[in-house]
Amino acid sequence: MSALSPARKAALALVSECRRRDGRIRDIARESKALEGLSPEDRALAMRLSVGSVAASAVLSGILSELVKRSSSLEPRVRDALLVGTFEACYLDTPGAVSASQGVELVRSVAPRAAGMANTVLRRVVTEFRPQVVSARRRCEKALSQGEFGPVTQRDLELVSGLPAWLVGRIMAEREDDPSGVCGFSLGNLEQAPVYVAVNRAAHTPDELERILLANGMEPRDVAGTDAFVLGAPQGLYRSGLVDGCDLVVADLSAQRACALAAPKPGERILEVGQGRGTKSVLLESLALAGGGFAEVVGVDSIASKVRVASRRMTRAGLSEHVRCVELDATRLADDRLPDALDGVFDLVFVDAPCSGTGTLRRHPEIASRLTPQDVSELAELQLRILTAAASRVAMGGRIAYATCSVLSEENQRVVKAFLESDAGRGFGCVAELPNDLPGMAVPEGNSPDGHFCAVLCRD
Repeated sequence: MSALSPARKAALALVSECRRRDGRIRDIARESKALEGLSPEDRALAMRLSVGSVAASAVLSGILSELVKRSSSLEPRVRDALLVGTFEACYLDTPGAVSASQGVELVRSVAPRAAGMANTVLRRVVTEFRPQVVSARRRCEKALSQGEFGPVTQRDLELVSGLPAWLVGRIMAEREDDPSGVCGFSLGNLEQAPVYVAVNRAAHTPDELERILLANGMEPRDVAGTDAFVLGAPQGLYRSGLVDGCDLVVADLSAQRACALAAPKPGERILEVGQGRGTKSVLLESLALAGGGFAEVVGVDSIASKVRVASRRMTRAGLSEHVRCVELDATRLADDRLPDALDGVFDLVFVDAPCSGTGTLRRHPEIASRLTPQDVSELAELQLRILTAAASRVAMGGRIAYATCSVLSEENQRVVKAFLESDAGRGFGCVAELPNDLPGMAVPEGNSPDGHFCAVLCRD
């Protein structure tokens, strides 16, 4: 019997808390006391194990269902412990005997009587399933380098990515002409996403922000043609006060590119649909300021708590005189009676549509196990309703940008096509589109941005 390591104990605590609260694992980790007192190395391992166990839960659950009779009847804490142990055995470089032994101790820590069962299960994981994952990874790496699927199967992509079969199958079918992208996406799904930040131009110039980031040891590297920085050492970002102080916003490079594609200009009247916490409000204003002056933004969101957060954030960002935050269900934008701030039409309507988030699975790994094909279809219906309502607020000669952080065509190109073919879409034409690349490993230094989509339509 070996002692259970502090990192694995912390990982189990985080996974169990994520299940109980039905929350986001990274948010839970920031709030949890489970990581307190750990060394940097143990903290990193705990995060790798907990995030990975959540991200690959579809595949891990399938493995357990093959190895445990009536796995659905497992006591929840035992199941959590087996998920963590199975993830380590299949996906990390830990020696097989060590991962199995530590997995048994995880189970023993919550249910001593289940230790014998765990020993049998985890040793079979090491001998039967770990080699399958290793072989699948090799085939995907070869396909990535050669640019063709070759012997790669859907099951290979499931094992490598940890994603559910329906989602892998849909992505594979939609991207059959992009084997490198699909394999890179699968290989990268269990890796950590890069951290991109953008300057708040109401507070700093890009050069000033770069100096601040350097002084805080975050190793910023600029991205050519943008105001974005990718951080080589982002660990202290949230403790630095730069996020709370709105010196910058944390925003993936693809999100920043979507805002740039919409081309906000000084003095324009902009309607932002789906304002959330106001990240894109800052991005849109910063782009306008780069052109010489503020835009006038009205942001709407249906959730009152988000509206309050965004309003406070605009004050901290120095943008409260130019950005208004309004609570409103976006499907009502075509109604006759609306808040005064929404009177008239807008030069630019930016629709940040509610979506599946399938382009952000590295950041929000719990999405994969909770999402269903029906969810995607229902979202697509809602997206079309919002786009249709929002289009009524576009001035003649104005633009509407439709953006998601999904990689699925049902939420992207098909929504835009349905809109353009509708009565409401008459008079609009597509003038620009952001390539909907898959996030993955097929880029230098692993700094692949998220999968976002954006189409800009102009009203004639």
